[in-house]
Amino acid sequence: MIDSTTQIRVARPSRDLAAAERFYVAGLGLDVLWRTTERVSGEHDLLMLGPAGGAWHFELTHDPERPLEPTPTVDDCFVVYLGAPVDQALVDRLVAAGGTRVPAHNPYWDQHGVTVADPDGYRLVLCARRWGG
Repeated sequence: MIDSTTQIRVARPSRDLAAAERFYVAGLGLDVLWRTTERVSGEHDLLMLGPAGGAWHFELTHDPERPLEPTPTVDDCFVVYLGAPVDQALVDRLVAAGGTRVPAHNPYWDQHGVTVADPDGYRLVLCARRWGG
């Protein structure tokens, strides 16, 4: 049964795990939950990021032997509902950590927040609204 405690993993490729880690850890403030510590031929390098103790995390992968080029669209968004105005210091940290502030494809996100592309081009939306779901 799927409920609010079900653990969720979102996996996607990254061209540079170190750059992704800077963005999501130093910029956004997520924790490194796990990572591969040695290169093993035939296996992917992995970086798992999320909030400590959370029910979800990102798994970012890189296969140095057969690398995939990430192919995000302008509407592939990871939305964080802050429930408060977006702090400019957070946006500045994300940009300093390798992100690029971009206009949202969907104008709703520009009306209610800020969009920052991560080093692989995926979009992080910092939404000032609360999730009402």
